[in-house]
Amino acid sequence: MNFRWDKKYLYWGITAFLVVCGSICFYYLLFHSDNLRSGFFGLCSIIMPVVDGFVLAYLLAPVLNHIERRLLYPACTYITHTKQQDFSVKTKKRLRKVGILITLVFVSVILYCFFSVVIQQLVESIRSIIQQFPYYIHNLEMWILEVFDNNRDLEQLLGTLLDRYSSRLETWMTNDLLPQANSLLRMVSTGLIGNVIGLAKGLWNLLIGFIISIYLLDGKETFAGQGKKIIYSLFQTETANVFISNIRFIHKTFIGFVSGKIVDSIIIGIICYLGTNLMGTPYAVLISVIIGVTNIIPFFGPYMGAIPSAILILMVNPTQCLYFIIFIFVLQQFDGNILGPKILGDSTGLGSFWVIFSITLFGGLFGIIGMVIGVPVFAVFYAGIKAVTNHRLEEKKLPTSTGRYINVLSIAQGGAFIQYETAPGNADTKGKKAEQGESRLGFGDSWLLLKRKSKSRHLSSEEAAAKSKGEEDTKDKE
Repeated sequence: MNFRWDKKYLYWGITAFLVVCGSICFYYLLFHSDNLRSGFFGLCSIIMPVVDGFVLAYLLAPVLNHIERRLLYPACTYITHTKQQDFSVKTKKRLRKVGILITLVFVSVILYCFFSVVIQQLVESIRSIIQQFPYYIHNLEMWILEVFDNNRDLEQLLGTLLDRYSSRLETWMTNDLLPQANSLLRMVSTGLIGNVIGLAKGLWNLLIGFIISIYLLDGKETFAGQGKKIIYSLFQTETANVFISNIRFIHKTFIGFVSGKIVDSIIIGIICYLGTNLMGTPYAVLISVIIGVTNIIPFFGPYMGAIPSAILILMVNPTQCLYFIIFIFVLQQFDGNILGPKILGDSTGLGSFWVIFSITLFGGLFGIIGMVIGVPVFAVFYAGIKAVTNHRLEEKKLPTSTGRYINVLSIAQGGAFIQYETAPGNADTKGKKAEQGESRLGFGDSWLLLKRKSKSRHLSSEEAAAKSKGEEDTKDKE
């Protein structure tokens, strides 16, 4: 008996095996998700130094490129009288190592200046706030009493509310808060120890990541070439070209937004320091640092920095608090309408609604980090959806401009756009009654009416074509 081998049985067996494996994986994912989650977080904690190294190298790469392009290569060309394209591989490696050294020294000097000047002022400001906090509370109480003296109705309303809720507050403190004081203290102490351990681990990961970033900067062209080689080996040439082009777009969007936002925030912090100094605002350095740091977060950042700063100034001098709020409002208008567009331009391509949406979504998922990177990440998704949509429209031979679809009622078979009908000023009564009748139709009736309209337009176009053809035949006969 001869056995004939058929590949379809092999394909069936592989398919069945994959189905069984997929079912097992789905079952494990559904009923043992906690183990998968703990394993995922454990893997993330292991590779966190590598992630820190990639982030540092990505942020330092533009500085390194600028130093090489503007300083090292021109200097080497001037000294050796050799063109840049004629540099040997050994010369380029030496210039790269010198460039990395200059980059690290430059960044270290910037950070040292920041910590030696700004942090010292911040520590003095915080120490002064702690020492004079009772005095600030006294000033706030006096200001509140003065407000109540001038508004007796408000004082009576507040007294009524205090009488109503003071007993409830006392009951809650006696029955709920005090019995749980020990557990609260235990939770606070445990959390404090955990935060200290987490901070030490984060600093250690940052140190390892800093070392990794040096190796990544030294061989960044090699890593990029290896990545391109893998992509071209896995995909067709056209698909690989599109994929690499998308990677370049992602890089341009991220580096443009992040670097531009950092520069914008530094300028806003400096302007805030100069303005608060001129107005005599207390703790100008501390407030300017808060405003500059929170300004990195789009849209919500200025408010997140202005509210605690205003409360701090209110405790010292309520009048200065009013001046500060007006100044911050003017400063943010300048940033949003003049400075921000000049620096960032249209680096994301998102409207105001999508910016708010992305910050809200990624901020809820990933916290402060999500609010910072949410806009460029969502901009990438937005650009991808836009590219796919435009590609599908081009396949159907339809326009890709959004303005063409704003007043569209429907699109005919031939691709003709049917716009919403606007009744002219001298329209007859019959047309107006027809429009009023259409406005009273339900969803299903409107759909039927739309089909009748498109059919009538199609018939009228056919009749016009037949009429013109008949006229042409008549002329030919004559």
